[in-house]
Amino acid sequence: MTNFRTILYYIGRIISAFSFVAFIPFVIAIIMAEYKSAIDLLIGFSSSVLFGYILILLGKKGEITWVVGMVIVSLTWFFLMFLVAIPLFLSGHYLSYLDACFDTMSGLATVGFSIINDIDHLSYSLNTFRFFVPYIAGQGIILVALIFLATSPSGYGMYLGEGREDRILPNIASTAQIIWSIALLYLVVGIGILWLIGIKEDMGIINAFFHAMWLYMSGWATCGLPPTSSSVLFYYSPLIDLATIIVFILGSINFYLHYTIWTGKRLEIFKNTEIRTFFFTLIVSFIFVSLGIVKSGLYNDFPSFFLQGLYHTTSAHTTCGLSFVYPSYFIKWGEIALIGMIIAMGIGGSAGSTGGGIKILRVGVIVKSLIEDIKSIAFPSSAVVHSKFHHIKDILLNDRIIRSSMIITFSYLSTYFFGALIGVIYGYPFINSLFESVSTTSGTGFSCGIVSSSMPSLMKIVYIFQMWAGRLEFISIFAIISLLLGRKR
Repeated sequence: MTNFRTILYYIGRIISAFSFVAFIPFVIAIIMAEYKSAIDLLIGFSSSVLFGYILILLGKKGEITWVVGMVIVSLTWFFLMFLVAIPLFLSGHYLSYLDACFDTMSGLATVGFSIINDIDHLSYSLNTFRFFVPYIAGQGIILVALIFLATSPSGYGMYLGEGREDRILPNIASTAQIIWSIALLYLVVGIGILWLIGIKEDMGIINAFFHAMWLYMSGWATCGLPPTSSSVLFYYSPLIDLATIIVFILGSINFYLHYTIWTGKRLEIFKNTEIRTFFFTLIVSFIFVSLGIVKSGLYNDFPSFFLQGLYHTTSAHTTCGLSFVYPSYFIKWGEIALIGMIIAMGIGGSAGSTGGGIKILRVGVIVKSLIEDIKSIAFPSSAVVHSKFHHIKDILLNDRIIRSSMIITFSYLSTYFFGALIGVIYGYPFINSLFESVSTTSGTGFSCGIVSSSMPSLMKIVYIFQMWAGRLEFISIFAIISLLLGRKR
């Protein structure tokens, strides 16, 4: 009961704080005379504050153990899904409240799927609200809370629960501040560059600014949430294509690595195991995608095929999901290309970044451990072999790290195939179902046509679970099970 009341108290505080995400969109609604949207946002804000305050009254401030911290994180995301969906549902752009919840979890988990109707006529304020949610969630909802709530080591359980592990600084609150400092600096620079490109493309000063903000937030959060019904294809601009690919590559890089480079250790980017693995797996995925595109015969010239393949493979590998082709094109590319995209999405971005998926570092650790096992066969049984990998510093490759990487990887793979099985049960082809399931769990948001407002409600619920579990890297699920079993460890 003590744990339960502690959980309620901190969930209430986090929800109350997160409710202020609606503040800037509300101001935009007033300035742009979007009064209906302003009322919708005000209702959503009031509901969140009221609900959060009730939880605070029912709860009690107490010690946050690691397990309790992770449970706080996992349940906070579910409560936020229902609350953040309120202004979106009231907008009238969703067929049901479940659809609004689906889109909200897609934003919170930085997936980027959207089953909104008539997005091209959504108000500026509500569209901004849609992008603020994944931008903040990409950095970490809990990271905001940790700046104000956390004391080490109690805050570390909450930090872990959001799928993070690296401590940039010894204090968790200081780590949160560093991450947000990095994110905000890139935000100003990124929006400025995209704004100038938009003005150059004759989008108008105001329209160019909003699209620059939406595109940057979507790219940096590796969310890929489309600002229009045709995503990046809407702009027909090579400059925007180039700018967005740079943004989502930066967003998929570990915050710790960003900080290390900022502090003068620029050679780290060439030594880092994760970056090296990223380029290797990107090349492998791109080869598969290229073979599929060439076989499809859709493109007659090399530049078109190369640009299409490289942009979308990179977008898949960083789990961003921005695209300048329609979903039907992924099917037209053929199964070989789909397999390449599935590999890229399944591996995902860097650990400790806004990217999702299994994570490049875990793949690198598993591959290196297999290589070391093969090497050890050549050594005498009495030999003691110590293997290391480089991630900011040299780290000893021990059984605990390997086992941890294997458990999380197995959890992702199991969920990928579980989602695919659900799709097959509903009559979709296996490769298409697997593509959609991997895209959902890894937080990519690419679709080959299955995800829509007309898909069965059960599939929407399954995908919501996959988005939630994949974003929190299953750690919080283990924490809930542990708490329910009464384990204190």
